[in-house]
Amino acid sequence: MKKTLLTVWLTALAFLAQAQLYDPSAFDKKYDGLLKHPGVQIESAEAINQMYNFKFYEADKEFRWLRVRYPKHPMPYFMMGLAEWWKIVPNTDVTDYDNLCHAYMDSTIILAERLYDESDNKLEPSFFLAAAYAFKGRLYSERKKWAKATLAGKNALKYFDKCKGNADFSPELLFGDGMYNYYSQWIPENYPILKPILMFFPKGNKQNGIKQLEKTANSAFYTRVEARYFLLQIYSMENQYDKAYEMAKYMSEQYPDNPFFERYYARSAFVQGRLAEAERISKSMLEKIARSQSGYEGVSGRTAAYILGYINQLFHKNLPEAKKYYQQSIDFARQTNATNAGYYWSSVLALGKIATEEKNYDQAQLYFKEVLDKSDRKSSQHKEAQKLLDEQKKARREERRKRRG
Repeated sequence: MKKTLLTVWLTALAFLAQAQLYDPSAFDKKYDGLLKHPGVQIESAEAINQMYNFKFYEADKEFRWLRVRYPKHPMPYFMMGLAEWWKIVPNTDVTDYDNLCHAYMDSTIILAERLYDESDNKLEPSFFLAAAYAFKGRLYSERKKWAKATLAGKNALKYFDKCKGNADFSPELLFGDGMYNYYSQWIPENYPILKPILMFFPKGNKQNGIKQLEKTANSAFYTRVEARYFLLQIYSMENQYDKAYEMAKYMSEQYPDNPFFERYYARSAFVQGRLAEAERISKSMLEKIARSQSGYEGVSGRTAAYILGYINQLFHKNLPEAKKYYQQSIDFARQTNATNAGYYWSSVLALGKIATEEKNYDQAQLYFKEVLDKSDRKSSQHKEAQKLLDEQKKARREERRKRRG
């Protein structure tokens, strides 16, 4: 009996403790430091992993629970907005999620501004203000709304500046430093027309930016995956293909249903000559597209199909399979309005080469002419198509001459 009463008493105490723990009003009293609070990180970890693995329904349930727990804090709204952004990532031409992404980021800004005014600690609200404005600017730039993108970018920089040099408070704050350092140097190098605008901002340093992003990728919690997302692209731009491959492989293994990471894994393995891996991952992507898996669509499809076409043409020597995959890549490119890009040009060019090999010269000429019509004049595909077309015309003239002679 005593044991039963003790059990009931302990259970009641545990229930009361749990009730107090999950009472939202208890958290309304103190909002400082959620960004680095280990308990909050434990609560949100599963939702964040679900989001990056494109299990948005499961992630949304957890983010909404966080919003119940912390109704006056910007973090839950920011995470919900980030989920909408990741729905856009696989194909940034898709606009279906724009309005909700902006709405969540606007809510983040409103709550962060209130927190900024009411809190002694300005760093945490500054982080969320910088991040929300940055994502809004990022989305506006994708839509070529340059005036809105510029305004959002200026607001983001204002709050990034307040966070600058405070990574000892939270490693999340180093993310902004790394992004600014790298891209403030990269942008004028690659877009000289923007130099006059950027001359009013402090100079960046790409190498420092990469180091800061790498540190964020290894030590931050909320911005860890975002840092790795950018590092993947930066490593490729900086011709650091070994690092790009290792990062892409790791992230794809961590989040096997994330189409962006899987696509980068296939591409980097292909560039590295790891053709068995590239083939396996490319087939995986096409299978996921075939069953309409979340996030898998034409952008991933044109990459995967081109890789499989190339491998079948040049290594398996299976021309029927190669033609099938090249045509798939072309179809995916048309489906995603990407006939002005490399995978389309390369696939059409490859079909021209196969047609030539099969002595179907008229068809080959049509393919080469299409490459010349659609591709950039400075591209390698344009130059090669012109060369092959000239060689073919010359060979056919020589053939006719021999027949007459």
